[in-house]
Amino acid sequence: MNRRDLLKLFGLSSVLLGVVGKRPSKKQHPLIGAKPIVLSTWYNQSITANVAAWNILKNRGLAVDAVEAGVQVSENDPLNCCVGLGANPDREGHVTLDASIMNHKHEVGAVACVERIKSPIHLARQVMEKSPHVMLVGQGAQEFALQQGHPLESGELSGHAKAAYEEWLKKSEYKPIVNIEKSNPIPTPTQLKAGEFNHDTIGMLAIDEFGNLSGACTTSGMAFKMRGRVGDSPIIGAGLYVDNNVGAATATGHGEEVIRCCGSFLIVELMRNGHSPDQACKIAVERLLEMTPRNPKDIQIGFIAINKMGEYGSYSLQQGFDFGVTTAAGTQQIQAKFAVKL
Repeated sequence: MNRRDLLKLFGLSSVLLGVVGKRPSKKQHPLIGAKPIVLSTWYNQSITANVAAWNILKNRGLAVDAVEAGVQVSENDPLNCCVGLGANPDREGHVTLDASIMNHKHEVGAVACVERIKSPIHLARQVMEKSPHVMLVGQGAQEFALQQGHPLESGELSGHAKAAYEEWLKKSEYKPIVNIEKSNPIPTPTQLKAGEFNHDTIGMLAIDEFGNLSGACTTSGMAFKMRGRVGDSPIIGAGLYVDNNVGAATATGHGEEVIRCCGSFLIVELMRNGHSPDQACKIAVERLLEMTPRNPKDIQIGFIAINKMGEYGSYSLQQGFDFGVTTAAGTQQIQAKFAVKL
């Protein structure tokens, strides 16, 4: 290849890189988000969870502290259907919890299938900061929790979870309800024409005053799941991902499908390549639709994302997913756009 051809090749490569790897400019993507800022899945949880996070952020606190404190509000809510020890059990009557946390230094911690521990998100942070590992599961996670000073809770079901479980046992059907997170406490199980019996999760993302990102995700998973089932929430890159140079994303809904497409990591990489948070979430849902073997009308997925500039966005599979965004101006409810028209 001569020098002229080589220069032509480099010129073409530069054009292609400019298209594929283009960073957003201020002119193309004006700063629409304030800093600090916090957003979380499901507005009915955001109302209280975001306030706890904001109380840290407004006092020059760190994003990682804010997201931990924020999602703990849902973990501590005894009426929550889908997060914490008050939530619905697996099909053998045990409440098992999953959580993950990630800070601006790419430090991560996660726990899965842990029982009788009140705050799995705090335990996940302790895995991140006080162990040589990034994930602990089951009995090992519980033993680590006891070593770190967590009390062992009773394991008794909450009143609404016990009632839901007893009703489920009558038929033992596994048919979750789309957008069940918006019901608090969970109603007696009913079957909808399109949807899951129950899914999970509060996912929270924040940028602090110093411009650093962190995220947290915590859940009891799907009600009446098989013993040992783990969804996307504790899986870094699926239910949660943070890259302090680019942005962060988190997911809610049918975890198996989020894992299948590495949803949160995909969204962050799309933002790295110049897509806005809204566009990145939409492309991730479209990719999921191409990949899933399930009828999309039978499942729900919701993504939220934020980039380094403070722009935020969302997209969901079906109608009904919402989230809350909190800044110094207050908390705003936002309905996500969606892909599947029923």
